[in-house]
Amino acid sequence: MSTVTFDQATRVYPGQDSPAVDQLQLEIEDGEFLVLVGPSGCGKSTSLRMLAGLEEVDAGRILIGDEDVTTLPPKARDIAMVFQNYALYPHMSVAENMGFALKIAGTPKQEIAARVKEAAALLDIERYLDRKPKALSGGQRQRVAMGRAIVRQPRVFLMDEPLSNLDAKLRVQTRTQIAQLQRRLNATTVYVTHDQVEAMTMGDRVAVLKDGLLQQCAAPREMYDRPANLFVAGFLGSPGMNLVELPVIDGGVRFGDHLVRVPRDTLADADAATVMVGVRPENLAISTSGLKVEVDVVEELGADAYVYGRASLGAIPHPIVTRVDWRHPPAKGETINVAPVDDTAIHVFSTATGERLG
Repeated sequence: MSTVTFDQATRVYPGQDSPAVDQLQLEIEDGEFLVLVGPSGCGKSTSLRMLAGLEEVDAGRILIGDEDVTTLPPKARDIAMVFQNYALYPHMSVAENMGFALKIAGTPKQEIAARVKEAAALLDIERYLDRKPKALSGGQRQRVAMGRAIVRQPRVFLMDEPLSNLDAKLRVQTRTQIAQLQRRLNATTVYVTHDQVEAMTMGDRVAVLKDGLLQQCAAPREMYDRPANLFVAGFLGSPGMNLVELPVIDGGVRFGDHLVRVPRDTLADADAATVMVGVRPENLAISTSGLKVEVDVVEELGADAYVYGRASLGAIPHPIVTRVDWRHPPAKGETINVAPVDDTAIHVFSTATGERLG
C-alpha cells in the first residue's frame, strides 16, 4: 500500500467560474481510512475522480507514494474503485466478475482462482461464486464489487458512496463490514460519502469539504469536540449543533437569563459585540433558567428523546434541539428553560468569519 498526497490540487470544469476543487492540500497515510464528506456539490467525488485519473487536474499535483500520478491514465495508477452502482457485468458469474481485471492483465488462471477464492472468503460470498449478479441482493452485489477491487491488490482503494443504494439496516451492517475489512487488509482507502454518520463511524480521519474547499481534516472525535468553524459544527452531529448569536458581556455570554462564562482570551478574539455560540443537543438540559423554548415536537427514540422547539432571540424565533430524559419528556406546546450542562459545553465562533475562537 501507499500514501496519497493532494498537493494544492485544483479542478475547474469548463464554463465554470469557481473551482469544483480548490487547492486541496491533504496527505493520507499508508493504511489509513480517510473519509471525504460534505453536502452535494462540495467537490468530494471530484477529488476522488482526480485521484483515480477520471478527472483532469488543472493545477497542483497528486502523488501516490513518491510517484507523481497527475498526468498518468487510470490504468497506470494501480488503484481500484468501488462505485455506487456496483458496475457488475450481468452476463458473468460472481467469480468471473471478480477476476475479470486480472484476466485482462494476463494473470495466470490458477492465480486468478486463488485470489478470487481468498477475497470471497474475506467477504463471506464463497457460496455465491457461481451465481449471476441478478440472483444477488444489493448488499451481496456490493460485496462482489469490493471483492473485484480486493483481488487486484492495488496500492489504494477508492470508494464512491458505495452504500447509497442499500436500505438503512443494510447500510449499517455493510459499513461495519467495510471498516472491519479495511483494518484486516491494512489498505489505504479513500471513501466518499454525503452521510456524516458514515463518516464519523468509519474513518480514521474525516475531511470535510464545502464549495471545493477543505474545511477541516481530523479524527472523528477531535472534529466533533473541536469543530474548526461554523460549517463543520453544523454539519457533523445528528441532530446538528444548536448555533445561536449571543451578545458578549463581561465574563461571558448571555444565554437567555443564564450567564455562561467564557475565558477572557477567547472573547478577546471576538471581532464584534456578539459571537456565535454552539451547543450540542446532549449538552443542553432543562433548567430553572436559560433560554425559554416552546416545544413543537418531541421525538421519542426509545433510549433517547429529543425536543424540537423555538426560542425567542430577537424578532425571529430560533430553532433549538435538546436531548431530554426519555422517561419524562415535556409535552408539545409546553414552555421550558434550557441551559448548557456546564460552561465548558459550549463552542464559540466569530460572527464575522465563522472561525472557532479559543
